[in-house]
Amino acid sequence: MGDGIGRYRGTESRIAHWLRRRPRKSAADTPSREDLLLATAAAGLPLAPAAYPVGYRCSCERVGCPTPARHPVSFAWQTQCATDPGQIERWALGQPQANFITATGMVHDVLDVPLEAGRAALERLLAEGVEVGPVAEAGDSLGGGRVLFFTATRGTPEDEDEWWPCELDCHPETMDEHPGLRWHCRGSYVLVPPARLPGDHMVEWVRGPEHPLPDPLTLLETLTDACARHADRYADDEHGDHHAVAWPLSR
Repeated sequence: MGDGIGRYRGTESRIAHWLRRRPRKSAADTPSREDLLLATAAAGLPLAPAAYPVGYRCSCERVGCPTPARHPVSFAWQTQCATDPGQIERWALGQPQANFITATGMVHDVLDVPLEAGRAALERLLAEGVEVGPVAEAGDSLGGGRVLFFTATRGTPEDEDEWWPCELDCHPETMDEHPGLRWHCRGSYVLVPPARLPGDHMVEWVRGPEHPLPDPLTLLETLTDACARHADRYADDEHGDHHAVAWPLSR
């Protein structure tokens, strides 16, 4: 999946061209972690260092960490996030094992759906000629993995009473309970590729960050439909009462 960078829909990606222009530090054909992070920052996605897996535990050493390897290192991550290449290089070289998060609601939002639903939705969107932006897959034992659709941010609505931080609803430990759509906006974050998760799982690009960010509403109907189908199958398998979640458009 990660090696698919640069061959989306039969055309050479701009990210591959950008990476080739950078001085190579080795003879390896595949982009380095540092190169991928710099390319992501160059696309305007603000980054900050995050925890990483130590076996099945989290590098933060918190006993019973509920989000191992999936949370920022600093409590000031929202103000710390940066796109400056010099800062990204210092972080990447100084913390060689760290994952990185990107803060949503500044430049972009992320529509986060179960793996099966996300793959089906992506196939449908591309077949219909819908402009899809960057897409990443996060393999995980929680909920069977997720697909992250990066979109332009909707910003903060004029009526603040209709908005709430999505972090209240989309912490990873709730994924098994609500296998539906999560809209990461202001106050939230997601991991960016390349990232490692416990159990040898990865977060990798399916479509790189060089793709323009679409309006989330152009993807929303297809994603919620795919989540509803996934939730029905999930409920049948678990004999439970699970339903997809679609957030109000004001978010």
